[in-house]
Amino acid sequence: MSYNYEEMSWADVRDLFRKWREDNERRSDDVIQLWIAILEDKIRKVGNERHLILEQVIIAALDVARFDIAVECTKRLSLEFPGSLRVQKFKAMRLEALERYDEALDVLDAIIKKDETNAAPRKRKIAILKAKGKRTEAIKELCEYLKKFMSDQEAWHELCNLYLAEGEYAKAAFCMEEVLLHNPHSHLIHQRIAEIRYTMGGMENIEIAKTYYAQAVKLNANNLRALYGLYLCYNFIANSRAVVAKRKDAQKMAQWALEQATKKTTPTSKITNNDKYIAALESAFGSMDLKSN
Repeated sequence: MSYNYEEMSWADVRDLFRKWREDNERRSDDVIQLWIAILEDKIRKVGNERHLILEQVIIAALDVARFDIAVECTKRLSLEFPGSLRVQKFKAMRLEALERYDEALDVLDAIIKKDETNAAPRKRKIAILKAKGKRTEAIKELCEYLKKFMSDQEAWHELCNLYLAEGEYAKAAFCMEEVLLHNPHSHLIHQRIAEIRYTMGGMENIEIAKTYYAQAVKLNANNLRALYGLYLCYNFIANSRAVVAKRKDAQKMAQWALEQATKKTTPTSKITNNDKYIAALESAFGSMDLKSN
């Protein structure tokens, strides 16, 4: 979005920056343009809010590769807060953006050594290890981080993704179960655990996946992925060596799940020639058809 700089005062820009911070909007290009055009020379007028604005501008400058602006704003903060660990973190972020990873790690390690309870530099260190392709080291560092910050749901999500990338599905499932403890009513978390268990394979894991898929559908009846997952689980059981009664029940439930998914997609689909695409999918997944006993 373009702004008419001639009609905006420094107070308008301050209020706009504040709104973006409150709404968690980066808007990096706009921040830099408004900073250069209006606010840079008027920053003293905003009072103590200038510190938040300078941090906002630093992050925006790193996003758009305006490292000169990031350096200048960091210097301004350093003059007011000499030796601040928070300012040191921004220096590490600039080195990271320049792909000077070893130097950035040295700065972050120094911050962590001074304050072991500071979560931000630990997260940046993990991000750098990921960027360098060192997943094993990133996993190790993230595990150490979670020993101190066990309630960080985003960290558990990230560890889950790293384990999935390494093929460690059982550990990935454990991570998502930790997330589930913090948010037991999220149908997406139940669905994610179910997908991991289904990927692991084997009757035991399929049974566990079926339970999580069923809970996801219970929490959100419109979750199509969970409905299709439920269908696949019951279809697997129906074609397994389970007892006849169990296979028959599985057939009925698989048919129910498929019917529910069809009801929620066919009437509302805006795709032309929808029947043709459905027929093609049914042909492609023909091997999954239910077998009568």
